[in-house]
Amino acid sequence: MKPTYLMDDIQWQQLIQNVADHFNDVTIKRGFQYFKQGRVKEFAMPDGEQIAAVVDGSELYEVDLHLNAFAASRCTCPVHTNCKHMIAVLLNYANEQERSVHALVNARSAGFTRLAAKADIRPPSPSRSSLSLDRKEATRNALTKTASRIPDMPISEWHDLFDQCIGLNPVNTQNSQFVQSALASIYAVKPPLLPGMQQLYGLHAHLRVLEKLVPQSSMPGYPTHSYMGYYTQIAADELKEAIERDFESPLALSGEPKQEARMAETLAYLRRKMLTESRNGTYFSDAYYWFWLRWMRPERPTPGIYAEELQHLQAAEEELGATLARLPWMLAQSWMHIYQSQDVAAWTLLQEAEQAFPLKISSNQLLLFLHALREAEDWTRLKDGLRHIGPLLHSHRDDHLQDYMHDWNLVLQHLPEAEADMWDTLVSMLPFAGGMYEETLLAHEKWRQWIDYQLSIRSEPLSFRVSVVQPIEKNAPELLLPFYHQAVERYVLEKNRAGYKAAVKLLKRLFKLYKKMKQEPRWELFFTNFTSRHSRLRALQEELRKGKLLS
Repeated sequence: MKPTYLMDDIQWQQLIQNVADHFNDVTIKRGFQYFKQGRVKEFAMPDGEQIAAVVDGSELYEVDLHLNAFAASRCTCPVHTNCKHMIAVLLNYANEQERSVHALVNARSAGFTRLAAKADIRPPSPSRSSLSLDRKEATRNALTKTASRIPDMPISEWHDLFDQCIGLNPVNTQNSQFVQSALASIYAVKPPLLPGMQQLYGLHAHLRVLEKLVPQSSMPGYPTHSYMGYYTQIAADELKEAIERDFESPLALSGEPKQEARMAETLAYLRRKMLTESRNGTYFSDAYYWFWLRWMRPERPTPGIYAEELQHLQAAEEELGATLARLPWMLAQSWMHIYQSQDVAAWTLLQEAEQAFPLKISSNQLLLFLHALREAEDWTRLKDGLRHIGPLLHSHRDDHLQDYMHDWNLVLQHLPEAEADMWDTLVSMLPFAGGMYEETLLAHEKWRQWIDYQLSIRSEPLSFRVSVVQPIEKNAPELLLPFYHQAVERYVLEKNRAGYKAAVKLLKRLFKLYKKMKQEPRWELFFTNFTSRHSRLRALQEELRKGKLLS
C-alpha cells in the first residue's frame, strides 16, 4: 500500500542530513535493532510534515516527529529527544517510503560522506563563507520573485514559501528569538498587497511559525504529554496574542478577485489544524473561532455558511480517522448548531463532550456559546444557554464568571421572571462558583440566603470587610446573630490566645447588635451564661477584661 504522503528526493536528502546532525552512531544502531524487532507499534502521519508513533521500549513510548522542524521532535522516554525510539520510527518511515533503510543507518559514516561529496559540502573556509552568503542572498531573491505571485498562489504554496524563508534563519532554538527571526524572513519577501490580502498574509505568517512550535495531535489511546519547553511555551503564547491582534481589525474587502478563494482555503486550513490539535493548548482552536467571529461571519452573513461548515466538520471524522481530536470536533459542531438555532442538538452534543472529556473544555470555549446567543438577542435562548453553560464553567477565573453573570443580568432586564432559573443555576454551580454566588446574593439583597450559605460552609465572620456586612447590619441585623454566635463558640473551642482574641472581637460586635435591636436583656442573659460556662478558661477571662466586657 502506497503511503499517503510521498517523500521527494530533496526531502529524503534532508532527512539523511537530519539523522546525521541529531543522532550519534550508538543511538542509530540501537534504533536499528528496535526497527528490526518490529517495536514500532503505531505509526501515523497527520500531515506530510509530522509523524506520530508509539514504540515498545521498557514501556510504550510516544514519539512525535516534525520533519520540517526537527529540533521540535520529542519522545516520552527519559531521554526525550534524539533517542533510539525516534530512529526506529524514522527507519519505519523510510521503509514505508521504499527508501534505503541502510542509507539512514549509515548517515554519519560512509553513506553520508558520499552524499555530502555529491552535494559539494566541504568544511567552511573564508571563500566558502562568502559563497554561502551569496547563495543565501540568491535564494532570498528567488523567494522574493516567487512571493510576487502571492495573490494567485493557494495557501498551501504560501506555506511552502514561508518554510523556505524560515529555512534561511540561523536561529533554530524554539523560542521568541526564533519566532522574531522567522517572521522577519517571511516579511522580507512580502510584495505590495491590497489591504485584505495583506491581512491574510500576516495571519498566515503567524500561523505557520506557530505550527513550528506547537505539537499536533498525538496517537489515540495513549497518554498525552506536553513537549513544549518553558521558552517554547512563552513563544507560542506570544504568537497566540499576535494572532488575536490580527483579528482585531475587520477584514478589508478590497475587491481582490482571489480573496474569497484564499478565505476558503484559510478556513479549511484552520479547521484541519483545530481537528488535529493536541491537548497542549487551544492555539488553533481559538484561531478558528476568531476567524469565524471577526472575519468570516461579517463578510458572509448568510445562514447557509453554518450548515456548510457543519457538513465539513461531520465529514472530518472519516477523513482524519485516528488523528481526529474529538473534543474540538464536538465543540465546533455544537457551536454551528447554535448558529442555526438548533439548540437541542447543540446542548446534547456539548453534554456528550463534557462526559467524554470531563473538565477539559475551557471557559473561553464555553463563553463563545453565550456570545452567539447574546448577539442573537433572543433572551429566552440566552437564558437556556446560561443554564447549560453555568455548571460546565469549572474555572476560578473571576473575569469568566463576571462575564457569565453579566449575561444573567442582561437576561433579567428583559425577562424578570427568569430570576428563579438564575438562582437554581447558581446553586448547581457550587462550590466552584461560591464567590460569584455570594456577590450575587448581596447584590440582590438576599440577606437570609447569604447568611445561610455562610453558616453551611462555616465561614469566618472576621474574614469579611466591614463594608460587606454593613448592609445586613442596617437592614436585617437579627440575621447576623446565629452567624456570630456560632463563630464565637468555634473560636473558644480552639483554646488558644488567638482564638480567645477573635471571640472577644465578635462578642463586642454582638453587644452592638443587641443594643441596636434594643434587646439588651437578651445580651445580658447570653453573656452571663457564656462567662459561667467558660469561667475556668483564665486566658479567655483575661481577654474579656482587656476588651472591657468584664470588669
